[in-house]
This record gives sequence, C-alpha cells and structure tokens, in this order.
Amino acid sequence: MNSASTLTEIRRVLALEARALRRLEAAVDARCATAVDWMRACRGKVVLTGIGKSGLVARKIAATLSSTGTPALFLDAAEALHGGLGVVARADLVIALGKSGESDELNAILPALRARKVRLIAITANPRSTLARAADLVLETPIDEEACALNLAPTSSTTAAMALGDALAVALMKRRGFKSEHFAANHPAGRLGKRLTLRVRDVMRAGAENPVVRLNASASELVSTITRLRAGAASIVDARGRLVGLVTDNDLRRALAAGGDVFKRPIASVMNPKPTTIRPDALAMEAIELMEDRSTPFNVLPVVDARGRAVGLVQVHDLRARGL
Repeated sequence: MNSASTLTEIRRVLALEARALRRLEAAVDARCATAVDWMRACRGKVVLTGIGKSGLVARKIAATLSSTGTPALFLDAAEALHGGLGVVARADLVIALGKSGESDELNAILPALRARKVRLIAITANPRSTLARAADLVLETPIDEEACALNLAPTSSTTAAMALGDALAVALMKRRGFKSEHFAANHPAGRLGKRLTLRVRDVMRAGAENPVVRLNASASELVSTITRLRAGAASIVDARGRLVGLVTDNDLRRALAAGGDVFKRPIASVMNPKPTTIRPDALAMEAIELMEDRSTPFNVLPVVDARGRAVGLVQVHDLRARGL
C-alpha cells in the first residue's frame, strides 16, 4: 500500500465512523432522556460493565461520569463472575455495553443483576439480543458496518458507544447544574482545578519567607532582605505591620541610575507608596491576572489581611511553578 492508498483508507475509515455517528444522532429518542433521568435519580452509584472493547468504552464512560459529578465505576464482566459483582448494591444503576449483546461473560451476570433488582440499561447495536431482552431500557447504537476492512474489529461500534456515553454524561451535567468549580473539585491536580481551587494563601511567601522591612529601617537592611530571601521585592510596613509601600529590584535599579548614594536615601524615597495588593483568600489566578493583565506587567504582589497588614508576598514565578 502506497502513501496515496493509505490516505484513501484513512479517509474511508473516518467517513464510515462519521456516518455511524450521524445514524446514532438520528436514532436518539425519549429513551435517552429516560436514561439521563434514571442516572440523576440514582441514589447509589452508576456501574458500567462490559467485556473486551466494549469494556474499554464502559471504563471511559464511567470515568467521564465520575469526573462530572455522578458517582460511577467500571466493573469488568469477567471479574464480576468471580466476586466483583459484590460491588453492585440495590440502589445502584447498571449500564451494560455490548455490540452484539451476546457476550458469554456479560450475559452470565444478568441473572445475578436481576436477583439484586437493580435497574439495567443496555447499550447495544442488537435490540433483539439476550442483553437487550434482559434490560429495563435499551439504547440502540445502530451500526451497519464496522470501519475495519474486514468488518470485524470494533471500530464504528465503539465510536458510537463512546459518543453516546459522552452525550448522556454531558446532558446529565446540565441537568445537575454542574459548573466549572465542581469540575475543578474533582480535578485538584489538573490545570483547571488549580485555577479554580488554589488560593493566594497556598502559594504566597509567608512567615520567615515573607520579605518585610519597617519604613524606618536602613536601605542596607532593605537590600539585604531582598537579596537574602530572593523575593525580588520587599513590603514596607509601619510599626503595626500595615503595608505602606513596596520596593522592587526595579525600583532600586532606577534609584541607582538616577545617581547619588542609594544607601543614604530613606526607603520612602524609593518605594511605591500605593502598590497593588491582594487578599490571602483570593484565587491564585486572580493574582496572576492582576500582575499580567496590564500594559506594564509586574512580578510581585503584596498580600494584605483585612487590617491592611502585609502577611505575604506573591511572585509570578512561584505561581508558574505551581502549574498556573
């Protein structure tokens, strides 16, 4: 097979799978809405089961449901026959996937599911199969041809089942009023999770690492503090610890460029008396936006509490290091 014929084959596969999705879209009816209603009303968990390629699709759908607010898990049909079925409780809802609906392992667990009196939804291309007859609700994925050149390997059928699972999960999200902050709570290590859950207090330099200098301190002490803590700046405070200014490396460089002995000048003459500040409970992403969403970005941001005291310092490099 040369390059041209390879591309032709790739396009053929994509066209067949796209056609499968169009057929699936046309087949959507009230049963799909019922499936969403049942998942929303489920007081237990949604258990996805299948074997082989259908099992892999079931595993992915379970993961999607779990991450979008619906407690769900995957149960391999073969494992279910050897004790795994114990995970299924009366309050659960089971969704079984099988293209033919005639897999031995899957059909072997049907009597046990009926004995538990759990609701069973079947996702299958064969509405007259053993699986479909055992189900309380059948969602058909009408596939007339696999994209496999031999019309054997699950391709179009798994694409359709996966897409239907995604559609049900997204529809359920909307019914639940699931928002980005809920998604983030389930993805604390992901970029979105960090954007929506990480607070300034979690990333700021505080305590002994917080570069704070009294207004009446010497310029030498100021430079020493900035250098020792490698913060790029220092918060200037009054006798009560309230923020009265900020001095950055850039402020010091500008003072040196202006001439004269910087170490003999009072701190007030080189500091910014009205720096932008942020509260400890603000989102860390807000700190980044404050520092970067302006014509002249800056790299440090003093953190003040409700009394105006300098309780920390946020540096943009620290935020980027946390994956923001």
